[in-house]
Amino acid sequence: MDMHTVVVGTSGTSAADVVAVARDGARVALSPEALAALAHAREAVDALAAKPEPVYGVSTGFGALATRHIGPELRTQLQRNIVRSHAAGMGPRVEREVVRALMFLRLKTLCSGYTGVRPEVAQTVADVLNAGITPVVHEYGSLGCSGDLAPLSHCALALMGEGDAEGPDGTVRPAAELLAEHGITPVELREKEGLALLNGTDGMLGMLVMALADLDRLYTTADITAALTLEALLGTDRVLAPELHAVRPHPGQAASAANMAAVLAGSGLVGGHQDDAPRVQDAYSVRCAPQVAGAGRDTLAHARLVAERELAAAVDNPLVIDGRVESNGNFHGAPVAYVLDFVAIAVADLASIAERRTDRLLDKNRSHGLPPFLADDPGVDSGLMIAQYTQAALVSELKRLAVPASADSIPSSAMQEDHVSMGWSAARKLRTAVDALARVLAVELYAATRAVELRAGLTPAPASAAVIAALRAAGVEGPGQDRVLAPDLALTTEFVRSGRPVEAAEQHTGPLA
Repeated sequence: MDMHTVVVGTSGTSAADVVAVARDGARVALSPEALAALAHAREAVDALAAKPEPVYGVSTGFGALATRHIGPELRTQLQRNIVRSHAAGMGPRVEREVVRALMFLRLKTLCSGYTGVRPEVAQTVADVLNAGITPVVHEYGSLGCSGDLAPLSHCALALMGEGDAEGPDGTVRPAAELLAEHGITPVELREKEGLALLNGTDGMLGMLVMALADLDRLYTTADITAALTLEALLGTDRVLAPELHAVRPHPGQAASAANMAAVLAGSGLVGGHQDDAPRVQDAYSVRCAPQVAGAGRDTLAHARLVAERELAAAVDNPLVIDGRVESNGNFHGAPVAYVLDFVAIAVADLASIAERRTDRLLDKNRSHGLPPFLADDPGVDSGLMIAQYTQAALVSELKRLAVPASADSIPSSAMQEDHVSMGWSAARKLRTAVDALARVLAVELYAATRAVELRAGLTPAPASAAVIAALRAAGVEGPGQDRVLAPDLALTTEFVRSGRPVEAAEQHTGPLA
């Protein structure tokens, strides 16, 4: 594991810290301020627990059962039972990085000093993360309100030494065994603590943060693939002039246009080699690439703003404020759910325009002199015909994934929780969409690099040439007779996911947006 340490304080965390802990195995430490805030809030909970008046989450049941007052002798059982009963997930396991993000973000809220848990509970969460122990969390079970209950319950179950977890070696074993091997004492939950471990938007937020990190790279990659396609189609780069985009001042549009212009600088293929029917304008999928990708960039910027606010938040119910324990609705996932769905729409549209560009490269009637399907011997060879089929299937799936989850709500808890966000579902489908987008862009890159190489006698831009050379160095072959395409497409997808198209282009362009 990476020895980098992320220190959790009282004022939230950053997206970079979430990624470091979730993906890079960064260690976690609690700041002195966080430990002091935890202890101070716990004093308030202990004082309220000693009083005869019922306090929600401290001396009552939960949800629709909040009307029952629970005596001191049953409160440990109450907190243990809420974790056990809420650990009701079903389906496949979610990814390790998602569970680590989930736990880290719950720890972030615990350390805010608004939840009332003891310092040792928060320290146990940190210890489990640092030991590389990952509780088994299932795909289904969260309605996004009150937060991601079932996923967080499975994490809390492991803190209690119950349920299953994945060890650092990737083997799933009883959590009790893994805790014992790493010298971690299971927690015995007291008043408020079981509830505090379950009430948050941490799963959907963690997935949003990681999706945004991936999409930053993929949107820049999309500008590169669009530029390569423009070259291969002998298009014009005049539509990328900054003064044209300045009169419609969307920042994302300007950034995408600038990226494409930088990649195309010095190209010998653009604006002068049109065929016998000169084009006044390129097709929308080429000409409007900055407008579509730019709108997506602006969508990501809005989503990032929402994520930053949520990263700064303390999401729990009830909250400990000024010695009081107050019920609230801050656990509702609507703010995060909306942007998860919004981003999925943008992702689907970016994939759709990339597929249209790919199809244009393969169609001899619209590719301005390229061989049909970029085949070596058309008719004997089918070229990239079915690569575009695969790409089209992915785009069709992305359109289905763009249907918003947050527009739905199924009441639960005997109508106490009668309007829910479905944010977890929105996050899960966005992860699938991000994966599909990488594959769609890989097909365009695969086709565009081959098409540029088929323009014999014309010299691509230095940045384009660098991208092509890097892809070939990664083991992806160029033009030639038909071969099994799946291995090449898999290598190209990994090339895209790794960010290497951006790295190669930036050797000549400098930093791209």
